[in-house]
Amino acid sequence: MKKILLVLYSIFIFGIGAFAQRYAIVDTKYILDKMPDYKEAQKKLDQFSEQWQKEIDTKQVELDRMYKNFEAEQVLLSDELKKKREDELFVREKELRDLQRQRFGFEGDLFKRRQDLVKPIQDKVYNAIQKIAVNRQYDFILDKSEGITIIFADPKLDRSEDVLRELGVK
Repeated sequence: MKKILLVLYSIFIFGIGAFAQRYAIVDTKYILDKMPDYKEAQKKLDQFSEQWQKEIDTKQVELDRMYKNFEAEQVLLSDELKKKREDELFVREKELRDLQRQRFGFEGDLFKRRQDLVKPIQDKVYNAIQKIAVNRQYDFILDKSEGITIIFADPKLDRSEDVLRELGVK
């Protein structure tokens, strides 16, 4: 009886091993922080960001000064001049918001610079990870830097087509 249990246990253990998937975990933030190219790109981005923020701050100070002047002179202005100054303040405020959006908004100047400077470095890291995954026959590589994210998965494990067939979608 002990022999039968031992044989069944051995078959069970080896069976699980045959179906086990090989995976690895990497920390891309740690990897990028160790790369001199990335540090240099990050430094350049910080310089652009500082320069653009100074530009925005200067315009904000000017706008604040205009508001204070308007508040002080408002009682002395005719309705026509008051309306003209309010319109000018509104236009300047809109220009400032547009500049902020242009510099720091989604797909703004900072985003574009980051794409130019950082994305090639990230692609280099991704390609190295993919090469390691293929060479060492990993099924998955997970990135732990910003929550767990799959950055490589063996295409033979993708069951999307099976799901589409099950749903009757061609």
